[in-house]
Amino acid sequence: MAKPTVIMVGADKGGVGKTTVARTLLDYFAAHQVPTRAFDTEAPRGTLKRFHPGITEVVDMTQVSDQMKIFDTLGGSEPKVTVIDVRAGLLSPTLKALTDIGFVEAAKKGQITFAVFHILGPSIASLDEIAATADTVGEAQYFLVKNFINNTTFFDWDPATYNSYFNRIRGAKDLVVPKLNELACEQVEVASVPFVSFIANKNAAGDAQNYSFVLRGYVRHWLGNVWNEFDRVKLMNLVTPKAEDKPDEQTQAAAG
Repeated sequence: MAKPTVIMVGADKGGVGKTTVARTLLDYFAAHQVPTRAFDTEAPRGTLKRFHPGITEVVDMTQVSDQMKIFDTLGGSEPKVTVIDVRAGLLSPTLKALTDIGFVEAAKKGQITFAVFHILGPSIASLDEIAATADTVGEAQYFLVKNFINNTTFFDWDPATYNSYFNRIRGAKDLVVPKLNELACEQVEVASVPFVSFIANKNAAGDAQNYSFVLRGYVRHWLGNVWNEFDRVKLMNLVTPKAEDKPDEQTQAAAG
């Protein structure tokens, strides 16, 4: 039986683009033909489920019964990857709960592959979260995601400030999610489809659409850059170390 992989995407601060990153992860694993399921913790409605309804369930992470829906079902053979889009303000409490139930210890023992995608905003308040989560991530693979939803430098111009935050967790890796053109982002939101479907000019049912050629080009270029970052940090090695780092030619063409 394959070892399950759990990827938690979150931040304690809101408005940093957590769901956008979760959507790129789901598209990325689909392109690599990795069976994946997702949990959207924006109960009761949820945003991630709107874009990936077939594989996403809305849960309330503060409820033990919903925690059981996620973590009591990791032993099955399929799907291999579980992506959890954590609601704003719940990252630290969720990590503490995972420590309490023994999940972090199970990851430490190698029974589960655990990764945290910590989405950072361009403020000191957002960066302060790194210190708050440093003691609770355990043996998780920790990714600090600089999401350029706004034009910012993330204090790269000030090495002392940058290093004081970004070097707090040993082995943490930086990822950069570039800014997507505003109009292109809005049109994908209106279409309510995965990024790869928008690029392929198809709706949720797979029917041909008439999305803008220009905007599809912007999304294709942007998604390709995001996937290049996933390749750079060898994200697929978390799931299956012997897998190829690149998607097949057909899916690569779809994402540009």
